[in-house]
Amino acid sequence: MASIVTQEGNQPETNNGHITLIPKDGVRILISKKAAMRSVLLKSMVNLDDEDGESDQDIPLVNVDSKTLEKIIEFLNHRIINGEMEKVEKPLSKKLSLLVSPWDHDFISKLKHEELFELIQGSNYLDIKDLLDLSCAQVASIIKGRTPEEIRKTFNIVNDFTPEEEAQVREENKWAEDL
Repeated sequence: MASIVTQEGNQPETNNGHITLIPKDGVRILISKKAAMRSVLLKSMVNLDDEDGESDQDIPLVNVDSKTLEKIIEFLNHRIINGEMEKVEKPLSKKLSLLVSPWDHDFISKLKHEELFELIQGSNYLDIKDLLDLSCAQVASIIKGRTPEEIRKTFNIVNDFTPEEEAQVREENKWAEDL
């Protein structure tokens, strides 16, 4: 049986109980209901009718692993303590570091590319809009101003287009180069 991991450090004081999340790798992770309520998916799954505020409710999360879930909970706990995240302007016109708080920038910019994409998938699955926006803005800031070849190299993407197919796609999307 997997052990329960609790999020220390930025754990806000709450009186509204906890739930246990079970990601796809089976590690049981305790999260406050207050943090869980920031996820549309979890909010729809959590039983809020517990009279004493505590819950023995286990929620399986088959589309996220424990490492990613711990990063998501770190973000949620920070938001509880420090309030809502600033909206990220779209499209990005400045460096991301100028558009978000230092904590948000540090949180997202220190992730490896694989971790960043796992965070995007996890925040999308759990329906956490602020984290999804921040993660996608980080990807946008990484690819901004780069050629398709540079982007492929940065993210280790194999080009499976033939030269003819690539030329056709470029021609069909020529309008995007004018932006």
